[in-house]
Amino acid sequence: MRLTWLQPEDLIAHELRQAEEEGRDVTPVRTRWQAAGGDPNPPHSGASPHPAPPRLRALAERLLDELEDVQARPAFEDEAAGRSSGVQGRQPLVPGRGGPGAPPRGHHARVHAAWLGRAAGCLLGKPVEKLPLHAIRALAGATDNWPLRTWFTARGVPPELTARHPWNRRSATTSLAENIDGMPEDDDLNYPLLNLLLLRRHGPAFTTSDVAALWLDELPVARTFTAERVAYRNLLNGVVPPRTARHRNPFREWIGALIRADVHGWTHPGDPAAAAEQARRDACLTHTGNGVYGAMFAAATIAQAASGSGDVHHCLATGLTVVPPCSRLARAVGHGIELARTTRRFDDVADALHTAYGRYHWVHVVPNAALLAAALTHADGDFTGSITRVVSGGWDTDSNGATAGSVAGLLAGHPDALPARWTAPLKNRLATSVGTFDGVGFDELATLTTELTHHHPAEETSP
Repeated sequence: MRLTWLQPEDLIAHELRQAEEEGRDVTPVRTRWQAAGGDPNPPHSGASPHPAPPRLRALAERLLDELEDVQARPAFEDEAAGRSSGVQGRQPLVPGRGGPGAPPRGHHARVHAAWLGRAAGCLLGKPVEKLPLHAIRALAGATDNWPLRTWFTARGVPPELTARHPWNRRSATTSLAENIDGMPEDDDLNYPLLNLLLLRRHGPAFTTSDVAALWLDELPVARTFTAERVAYRNLLNGVVPPRTARHRNPFREWIGALIRADVHGWTHPGDPAAAAEQARRDACLTHTGNGVYGAMFAAATIAQAASGSGDVHHCLATGLTVVPPCSRLARAVGHGIELARTTRRFDDVADALHTAYGRYHWVHVVPNAALLAAALTHADGDFTGSITRVVSGGWDTDSNGATAGSVAGLLAGHPDALPARWTAPLKNRLATSVGTFDGVGFDELATLTTELTHHHPAEETSP
């Protein structure tokens, strides 16, 4: 059996790429790997087609440890302490919202719309996850659904086209228009559920170790991917946070922490700094650098949208205030926003982003955050426009669709403001393997989220 996202011969190729993105010279390690017969090109999916021979696997393990030993430790330590972002001690950007007391008026309805939006956007992107941009356009165009405006369908698609570009095999049976029957399980919905449990158990003062313990209690390891799977493996091997984020973990700047950020934003309406700080503590279990910044950006953006004030452009600008402006994440998000502001056709925006960031893996946070910001900007916060644009832009389609749907759902303000073609197929039912949530309704999740939105200090639990 070939476990994905864990094989040393695959991790080393990803680590070489990641280390170069961090500005480190790994030429000697790359040379040794290639001289031994190793492939320096990271696999597109979770595992290379064939296992490496024992000698090559052993070399990969040694090289991974060597590369970890020379990582920029001060930068990682700054992230763990919360110093790199400047978030700690910052006052809320919108005074009077968030913190102790009741949530703002209409919060339950906004959060209900956000849960529905997250599910619908995720479901829209599921059948084309991992497919290249030209394949997404061809499959949708074959059913007169381009520019994208509704669910993907296999009905009417020529067999030779699906032979060249098959739907995502894990998702087609539950996410094509003809197959949708409620919201199927997805990690993009599992993590918000886990964070509801996290806040119920520990309150907003949770620690990164609390996140780790919750995962071991409630999250099946087979439901994890990329950085989360590596961190889970590290926990089982006795590695403690925050080293779980960097030990043999080349996926530490991928999108996984960003997709966990929603609850941190939903429960801090109008307090983006607090939302970002909470997202940082969550993210440090699995991510470093731009992986952490992506979670903070998303949480702050969502917190501002949850306040019921400001348009999508103000929300995105607020999200950027909590991350280092010179980071690759901030520069890419700014680039995506500027492209969207100055380019009429979104296809042209997507093409420009793929030209600029196509060197990244399709799950990396940098290109996906740029695309997310571009889609929300170009759609001016409109719900349908936001989720269809971001999914039509490719890369991590279900994750981007989920986050765009969450933000646009909050801005819509009420479940009834979302078009029924996106919400009716969900049937107010979510499948999951997390806790006792299987089959839960989105209305109930909105109530649980609203209950966690205001915590009086006397009721908070110390970790």
